[in-house]
Amino acid sequence: MKKLMFLAVAAVALMCSCNSNKFKVSGTVEGAGDTTTLFLETNINGNWLFVDSVVTSGDKFAFTEDAAEYPNIYRLGCRGKDAIYFPIDSVDNIQIKTSIAKFAEDYTLSGSDNAVKMMNIDKQAAKFSKAGDTSSAAYVKWKDELSRDLVKDPAGIVAFYLINKYIGDKPLFDPLDKKDFKIIGAVTNAFANFRPNDPRTSYMVDNFKVGLSQRRSESAPRDTLVATEASLIDIKLMDQHGKMQSLQEVSSHGKVVVLNFTMMNQSFSPALNKLLNSVYTKHKASGLEIFQVCLDSDEAEWMQSVASLPWIAMRDPNGEYSQYASAYNITQLPTVFIIGRNGEIVERVGNVEQLETAVAKHL
Repeated sequence: MKKLMFLAVAAVALMCSCNSNKFKVSGTVEGAGDTTTLFLETNINGNWLFVDSVVTSGDKFAFTEDAAEYPNIYRLGCRGKDAIYFPIDSVDNIQIKTSIAKFAEDYTLSGSDNAVKMMNIDKQAAKFSKAGDTSSAAYVKWKDELSRDLVKDPAGIVAFYLINKYIGDKPLFDPLDKKDFKIIGAVTNAFANFRPNDPRTSYMVDNFKVGLSQRRSESAPRDTLVATEASLIDIKLMDQHGKMQSLQEVSSHGKVVVLNFTMMNQSFSPALNKLLNSVYTKHKASGLEIFQVCLDSDEAEWMQSVASLPWIAMRDPNGEYSQYASAYNITQLPTVFIIGRNGEIVERVGNVEQLETAVAKHL
C-alpha cells in the first residue's frame, strides 16, 4: 500500500529524543555495488516521512540516526522495489541482508526479537497476498495465531504494526469484522493505558472511533443518513506542505470550514477547484477555511496537482479504502460538508454549484 512521503525533517525531529543516543541500520544488498541509493523512512500516524539516504559501497550500507523517544516502525526502500519493514526501539542495531533482485522478497533481519517477528509476519503475509488466499482455513488459522500472540503484548510496537497492516488492498484486522474489532480495541486500550503520551496513541484512538462509526454506518439502512454524520469525526493527515493537519483543530477556531472529499485525477477536478478557489478568495477574510481530503492513489500526480493550492489539501494514502470516507458515508465524489463556527457539521451540500450560497448563509 502506497504511503505519502514528505521531506519533513522538523516532523521527524519531534519523534526523536534530545540526547546523543543513536540507533543503527546496516547490512548488505547483493548486486547493489557502489551506486545504489537506499532510503530510510519512518512512519508517523499512517504517513511515511523521509529520514535519510545512503549510496551503497561494495554492496554494503549503514544508517546511524538519533534514537526515537518511542518505539516506531521504519522501512528500508530502494527505488522501484517494495520496502523492508522493521521496528526500532531506542538504540537498536538492526542488520539486513538482501539482494537487488529480491529486495523485499528474500531477506533476513536480525538485531532484535521484534524485528525477526515482523520479518516472519511480513513474509507469511506476502505468501497469502501473492496467492490471493485470504479466506482459506490456513489463513484463518495463521490470523488466529497472530491474534493470540498479539494480545500477549498489546501495547507493543508489533501490535501497533499488525492492526494497521494491509494484505493487498484489505486490512489484516478489519474494523467491520466483530472479532477483528475486538483486537483493534484491545490494542488501542493498551496504548491508551500504558503509552498515553506515545504519538501513536491519539492516532489509534481516532482510528478506533472512525471504525466504530464505520460499523454503525454499515449496519444502518442504506437510504438513511447515519446519525454520526451530524457530529464531527476527526481527520488527521499530512497536507501538501508536510504538516500534520487535524480537522477538529482547524474547526475549533470559530471558522466556517468546507470539508471536501475528492480526487484530483478526475475530469471534474479542474472545475471543482476553480469553484473552491472562487469561494475561498471571496470569503477567506470572513473566516472561511477549506479542508480538502483527496483519495488519489498516485501520490506524485496528486502532489503536482495540489502544490499551489492556497487551502489545506491532504491525501489519504488508503485511497478508496479510506476509513475517513467510510465514516462520513461518502458514496460519491466530490462530496462537500460545511462545518459551522461551533465546530459541528451544519450542512451536506448536495449540489456543489450551490456552494457559494451555502457558505455565505453560514458566514
